[in-house]
Amino acid sequence: MEISRQNILDKTHYGLNIYAYVLRQYYSNSSVLSLKGRDCGITRNPFNGGKQTLQINIVDNLARHYDTELADFKGDVFDFASYHFKIIEEQDLLQKINELMHLNLEVKQDNDLAWLEEPDDTWYAYCSFFKAPIRNVFPSEKVRLHHVFERITSDKYKSITETFRAIKDPKEARKFKANQFDYVTFSGVFSKRNDESLTEHSSLLTIDFDHLDNLETLKEQLLQDEYFETELLFTSPSGQGLKWIIRIDISEVSHSEYFKAVANYIKEKYNIEVDQSGKDVSRACFLSYDPLAYLHKRHRKII
Repeated sequence: MEISRQNILDKTHYGLNIYAYVLRQYYSNSSVLSLKGRDCGITRNPFNGGKQTLQINIVDNLARHYDTELADFKGDVFDFASYHFKIIEEQDLLQKINELMHLNLEVKQDNDLAWLEEPDDTWYAYCSFFKAPIRNVFPSEKVRLHHVFERITSDKYKSITETFRAIKDPKEARKFKANQFDYVTFSGVFSKRNDESLTEHSSLLTIDFDHLDNLETLKEQLLQDEYFETELLFTSPSGQGLKWIIRIDISEVSHSEYFKAVANYIKEKYNIEVDQSGKDVSRACFLSYDPLAYLHKRHRKII
């Protein structure tokens, strides 16, 4: 889908997610919106000294706002975003929203051959894909990230993910996950799943975040991380964690040493202890259903 007002509204719940995104830039540690039907009630207005005067609701499938004190402060979600980003041109504003909220909408090309003039920075990361159960240590195919992304965002794992999340007994849940979920080794291609059988490192590292109370907030922070660029990001089978796949350079530092450095960075930056299993190059990562998974544009399927 191309970038347009309507497509952005369709992907942001009539624009409410845009209001929430902007408000979180000012009030990151509190709930910014509370939806009741098509009315979000009153919330704080960062453009009126943080007063509880901002009313947001949905009218004719478009999120709109007004301020109970400032008569001239009213309009729709795009007016609100324009005020925050200080962008007047509509197309520039839509592109900014698309970029920051990772909506993955495409810029419409007037010239169908314009892509030929773009620099080629293609980088292919190859991984091994294994069919369930986890005791199967021999890969069935060599895949790229867009193959994994397509399976995660399709309905392929929807049923087993929903079933798994409904299981209450921890022992039963572990058994179900080990027997039902396909998995990949994001860090490379293997003839057999063990560190000694690595045939090609992918320059990828998997970071596991488990038992998160602020999953959506952390997801947004990781996508905007100033040091590491996200290659793939999706919700774990439990629905309470994230799988963060980033690019690393092992030309001078080993995989395990790089993992330690990233783990220390995350502890310092986000105050989160990550799952230490990522230090193993043959670490298995289960694939779950996540229609909102993020894939960097460099890995999009082009042939």
